[in-house]
This record gives sequence, structure tokens and C-alpha cells, in this order.
Amino acid sequence: MSGFPFLGILTLLPLVGAIVVAAIPRRNAELAKQIALIWSLVVLVLSIFMWVAFKVDGDRFQFHESYAWIPSWDARFTFAADGIALVMLMLIAVLTPVVILASWNDVDQEKRSAPVYFALLLAFEFTMIGVFAAADVFLFYVFFEVMLIPMYFIIGSFGGPRRQYAAVKFFLYSLVGGLFMLASVIGLWVVSGHTFDFAKLIESVNSIDQNTARWLFLGFFVAFAIKAPFFPFHTWLPDAGGAAPAGAAALLVGVMDKVGTFGILRYCLPLFPEASRWFAPAALVLAVIGIIYAALLAIGQNDLKRLVSYTSIAHFGFIGIGIFAFTTQAGTGAVLYMVNHGLATGLLFIVVGMYVARRNSSLVSDFGGAGKLTPVLAGVLLFAGLASLALPGTAPFISEFLVLIGTFTVHKAYAVIATAGIILAAAYVLWMVQRTTQGTLNPALEEVPAMRKDITLREKVVVAPLILLLILLGFYPKPVTDVINPAVQATMQDVGKTDPGPTSVVANGGAR
Repeated sequence: MSGFPFLGILTLLPLVGAIVVAAIPRRNAELAKQIALIWSLVVLVLSIFMWVAFKVDGDRFQFHESYAWIPSWDARFTFAADGIALVMLMLIAVLTPVVILASWNDVDQEKRSAPVYFALLLAFEFTMIGVFAAADVFLFYVFFEVMLIPMYFIIGSFGGPRRQYAAVKFFLYSLVGGLFMLASVIGLWVVSGHTFDFAKLIESVNSIDQNTARWLFLGFFVAFAIKAPFFPFHTWLPDAGGAAPAGAAALLVGVMDKVGTFGILRYCLPLFPEASRWFAPAALVLAVIGIIYAALLAIGQNDLKRLVSYTSIAHFGFIGIGIFAFTTQAGTGAVLYMVNHGLATGLLFIVVGMYVARRNSSLVSDFGGAGKLTPVLAGVLLFAGLASLALPGTAPFISEFLVLIGTFTVHKAYAVIATAGIILAAAYVLWMVQRTTQGTLNPALEEVPAMRKDITLREKVVVAPLILLLILLGFYPKPVTDVINPAVQATMQDVGKTDPGPTSVVANGGAR
């Protein structure tokens, strides 16, 4: 099936689904939900077939497709996926139907149109798949910018009380970052001989002047750092994550933010190897600051959704040090972290959303002892929190361990400081769980009928696959790491970095 146009079909399917769902009359909300769910499951099935067809020992980029677009610019609809892109495409395919099912009752039909909401979720899936599948820099940029539109309307039209402020802030931050990248995209096209094709650009790397390459790198990096987000470009995320519907926030933080770290791995490192090495010390400092700073802010949050958003900023610090450590172990850990963070934080956002929907409030102070009324749901929240703090036996532990071990071999100080983030993670997660579900029951909760309802069958179906994946990948991550490793090794070769060899002890007791 290597000649089958997986990526082209996979990209277009959600767009067609979005058009179909949007055309359904508002009064037929249930039909719109059902079609959106079925459509997302078809995308998942196709993604599984693509995963099976991917050859771990094959070419670096597989499922290559290319169609004419703008011949005068040498811009084409070119799609291809390496192991890094493939695992992200699978993450999108898994999370989207889960989010659709989790969002089943999130839209108030009297105020908003359910078909429009679920059509926007499918449209967002279309843009996310496109940005990870693109192998043409200009096509990547188009998807990078277009993906703002459905999320902007999701936040602005279906979000919480501060939705308009959060939507505008999200859009402006990302748009400004996109403008930096556009300048670099144009500059790259000029200095590379007028091409946007990624394969051709790789061949022209050595012909780019050093200072020019550094400026071009910086334009890409700023855009990706805002999207991730890395400190100090992070302030839009707590507002967007706090205002967005919980399901959409799971996609925003679980997948869309990974476009930033993916872009660094796919474009910054291979296209600007010398500039990447030159900027690495600064990137490592920003990543470590982000880990500690965001964790401290998370501890002080009284809003559950903002708290989860701040935890994600801290997690992106770990991904950042994994990327810029320039070791295969740390790089593989960083990519695996992108996947595992999407699963764990997606689950955490969804469960928090279940509590928020019951209480009609996201403030921690409005809960207290909720586990006495909803013991099973409280257990799921505890599991999601423990997975988020990388408890051994859950998937994030493997990725965090790989990042720290791979970083320690070359940058001991950064790895040691980052380890403090693990201690802070235990503090903010356990304190959140304790204040929300443990302790004395808040009498106000007994007056809320919805709080007396424990996890429903639909909600069990929503959380079960994420819990299962977090446990399975926590004990056996090999199927994913086998896909990631070759792509990370190739990226390290592009940067001109090799893994440090073991230190051998000579007869006189010294080391060499």
C-alpha cells in the first residue's frame, strides 16, 4: 500500500466532514454529532492503516505525494511523513473522536449551533493534519496560519466568560509569530534558489551565509516558540486554555501546541544546523526557566483550566531541553514527550471539563470533597494528574526519563535544575486533587444536582482509551520509539551532532 495517497486523503477527509456537518440544520444537532464522530473514526481507521504501512527501516520520509500548485514559485501540494510526523498524526487521529464524544453536551443549543461547533472541530483536525503532513515550506506556513481560524471561532463563540479577550489574544500572538516566519520563509526562498520543497532546501543548506542563516532561524524559532509556547512567549496559553471549551482545550494544548516543537525539529534544526547549535544555549536557558516559572505559577492557580494550561508550559520546557540537548536519547524522549503529553494533558483537560460542567464553575474553591459524591470520576482525575506529573508506570515517565538522561550526558546543570520541576509538578498536581476531590465536603456541592452524578457510560468510553494508552505506553513504548528513533537520528545528523561515547577509565585512574 506504499503507493496509496494516505496523506492527501487523510488531510482532505476532515475538511469534507466539516462541510457536511456544517450544512446540517441547527435543529438536527444529534445527527451532526453522530456524523462528526463517525467521520473522525474513519480518519482514525485510515491513520491506523498508515501506521501499519510505515516501514521503520525504510526511507526517512514516506507516503510522498506532490501535486502542482504555484509553478512560478515552485510551491506544490507536497506531503510526506517521517516518524516524528507519523506519531503526531496518530495523536490527532486518536484525540479528535475522543474530544468529539467528550463535547457531546457542551453546546447550549438555545444560544449556539451544535453543527457549527462540531464542524469547527473537524476543520481544526484538517488543519492540524495538514501542518504535520506538509513537506513544502510554503504549504506548511499556510496550514500554520489557517489553523488559527477554527480555534479562534471555537474559543470566541463557544468559550467561557472571557472568551472574546482570550480568542483575540490567541489570534494576535500566533499571527505575529506567523509574520516572523513568513519573513523567514520568503528569505529562505530567495537564498535557496527559489524553491519551497523541503528536500531541495536540505540540499542547499551549506550554500546559505552564516549570518543570514541565523536570522532566518530566528524568524522560524520565534514563531514556533510562540506556538509551543516557550517562556517568555507563553502568556496567551492560560487565557486560551482557560476560556476554551474543555474538549477544544484538550486539542489546543494536546496537539496544536506541538506544532511549535515539531517545527523546530522539522525545519529549524535541519535547515539551519549551525544556527541551531549557536542558539542552543539560549534555548536551553529559556526551557529551564519555563519549567520552574510555570510550575510555580501553576501552584498558585485557583482556576482548574488555567492550572492545567500552566502545567503544559512547564512540560514544554522539558521538550525544549530534549530538543536542544542534541542527543538521540533526549531527542527521542522529546518527541515521545510530545505524544505522551498530548494523551495525559488531553485526559486531564477532559476530566476537569467534566467537573466544570457539573459544578458550572472552574474555580478550585468552589469544589472541595467532590470525591465523596463522584468517587470514580475523582479516581480518574487522580490518575490523569499522576500521569501528568510522570508517575512511573505511566507513559510520560518514560519520555521525561529519556529527556533527563539524554540531557545529563551533555548538560548536567540543565538536567539537574529541570529535575526540580518534577518536585514542583508533584506539588501542583497533588494539591489540585486534594483541594478539589478530597477533604471535607463543600456543602454547596450537595445543592448542585449534577454533582451527585458520578461518571456516566459516555464519559467512561471517553476516558478509557486514553487511560489504556497511558498505561500501555508506560510499560511498553517500543512500538512508538521504534518509529521515532530513525527520524531523530537523521535530524541529529543534519545538525552535525553525534551522541557522546562512554567514558573509559585508563590504568592510572584518569578518564579519557
